[in-house]
Amino acid sequence: MAMTGRKPRLRAFALAVLGAVLLAWGTADAAKIRIAFGDSPAVESLHLQAAFERAKAAGLDLEVTYLKSEDIAAQAVVGGQADIGIGTPYALIQKVKTPVRMFAQLAKLRFYPIVSAADYKSWKDLNGKDVAVHSRGSGTEAIMKLMAAKHGITFSNISYVPGSEVRAGALLQGTIKASIVDAAGRRMLEDKAPGKFIVLPMEGVSATDEALFATEAFLQRESAAVETFLEAILTTWREVAANPASVGEMRAKYKLMQDMPPEMQKEILPYFRDAVESGVLTLNGGSEAAVKEDFAFFTLSGQLQGEASTLKVSDFWDLKPLEKVLAKIGTK
Repeated sequence: MAMTGRKPRLRAFALAVLGAVLLAWGTADAAKIRIAFGDSPAVESLHLQAAFERAKAAGLDLEVTYLKSEDIAAQAVVGGQADIGIGTPYALIQKVKTPVRMFAQLAKLRFYPIVSAADYKSWKDLNGKDVAVHSRGSGTEAIMKLMAAKHGITFSNISYVPGSEVRAGALLQGTIKASIVDAAGRRMLEDKAPGKFIVLPMEGVSATDEALFATEAFLQRESAAVETFLEAILTTWREVAANPASVGEMRAKYKLMQDMPPEMQKEILPYFRDAVESGVLTLNGGSEAAVKEDFAFFTLSGQLQGEASTLKVSDFWDLKPLEKVLAKIGTK
């Protein structure tokens, strides 16, 4: 009788152990995230690369793929080749009615339209001329289209040249005459060719530059992993805001971009100091108010159709994961 009573207990114990193992496997699989980033690793993404490493340390299995453009990253998410993309796929969401939602704002737009001083002096001079931006559907394209509309001009062609440093280099070489670059690109042009370029005025621009997005199914299925990922990003952003020099420390700690040339390393602190001072980094991941600013900007620039006042936040964003993380770590 003792043996008979023991077997069920052993069987129950074995089943419990097996269940725990299967549960652990299921959790590991659930925590795997494939990320599509429509840009190449650069100074301006060092903090994001560090956040990826922190998310891995928190138990997530990340696969990060760097692609040529935000447009390709969005297609990867829609096609199921990636789980999370980085960009602002407003037009995609509206046009194809795809079940994709943005769920956190990473950064606000902060770019500088720059032209060759020998060729152009103002926005009006760009009427009928070529300009270069980052990629189709990017914030840089939206800015240039908005400025064209505001100044009553039409570009003859918009070229897509991924990478701010690449566009800045092309301006220096003279292969393009008008483009838009980030703060690091502007400083490089001012340092290497003082007086050769003009920064055109860009008033009234407040919108998302980069956001995280995923399918609604993924956000629901992997809610715990998404929240862990968001927490890693927001805590990294806040550390950078408190001390921009921490980005250099993170680069060393996580061995990020080890082949970065010395002249580029010198740009790390100035770039992130400028990003913090200008409020580019979004420390709370965005809000309904920020989304409504997007509606105003992207409808004016032509990325979104219709009246901004008629657009619904829930048609483009899912802020529930962000709200849960902020409830845990607090707001800034």
